[in-house]
Amino acid sequence: MTAAQTNQVLEAAGRAPSLHNSQPWAFRLSPERIELYVDPMRMLPVSDPDGRETRLACGAALFNLRLALARHGVSTIATVSSESATGQVAVLEAGAGFGMTPDRANLERAIAHRRTNRQPFFDAEVPSGHRLTLSRAAEAEQTSLRMVTDPASLADLARWSHEAHRAQQLDPAWAAEWTSWTGRDHTFDGVPVSAAGPAPAPQDVWTLRDFGRPGRDERPAGRDFEERPLVAVLCTYSDSWRAQIQAGQAMERVLLQATSLGLAASFLSQLIEVEPVRNRVRDLLGGQVHPQAVLRIGFGGPVPNTPRRSVQDCVLQDLALLDPVPLA
Repeated sequence: MTAAQTNQVLEAAGRAPSLHNSQPWAFRLSPERIELYVDPMRMLPVSDPDGRETRLACGAALFNLRLALARHGVSTIATVSSESATGQVAVLEAGAGFGMTPDRANLERAIAHRRTNRQPFFDAEVPSGHRLTLSRAAEAEQTSLRMVTDPASLADLARWSHEAHRAQQLDPAWAAEWTSWTGRDHTFDGVPVSAAGPAPAPQDVWTLRDFGRPGRDERPAGRDFEERPLVAVLCTYSDSWRAQIQAGQAMERVLLQATSLGLAASFLSQLIEVEPVRNRVRDLLGGQVHPQAVLRIGFGGPVPNTPRRSVQDCVLQDLALLDPVPLA
């Protein structure tokens, strides 16, 4: 590929979602391969102490990378790492593996349009056909997307979400980390004010986190969040390092598929980040799968893009530049 094409491929990888838009990935390039690494300086040790959400983000970047390479006619074979002190996530090499298909072309086009939508959604139900399509997207990446529709189970999830949110807010270290990554302006990472969504209000059931600046104006009347979004839990069948990377690929596939269907999505991350609550979610789903991400899905209006690091900032010249990655 040309230098311009390589830049386009890495830009697409960098459009993946990540916890607080931390973008915790780094790439090492050679003529034969692209290596994807965790950047430990961009991990959030309080919100994500075991690195789970970091690995999901890197898995999402890996999926975008594979799609973008396929767009340029490069079929790839991905070797996903198991636990690695070097932080290596995967190695991509050319080969008769992941190539372009009509479905993948549709997903690749959605990369530039996918957003995390923290605004209120419309009070419109997600059709059953769309739900089935999202479930199949997860299954295509060897994971499961569980739609939570039972009123009692939804009530449990909502209550646990509030409990997890309160527990995190009471932790000064969590609050400091949160403040350092949210409510930003004119930066290349973190959550900018423009993408923060409205300030939470007491009547909100699902959307509790305030990604904007403290003390901002209350939201206007009539801007309440929807009462019944589609709540879906992305699950894996084991909870290994490799399974979490696979979950990240599946998560991005689901999000890109949702984008192509005209759906919006955001994350209910506190249900995953607080371990006792995550264990309750697992029990709610039958105890045989491991929840990796909880999504709020619905129909929403357009939202602005969020900033991204430059490609040059994400490319490693020397692996020694990365500190060792703490293993969970």
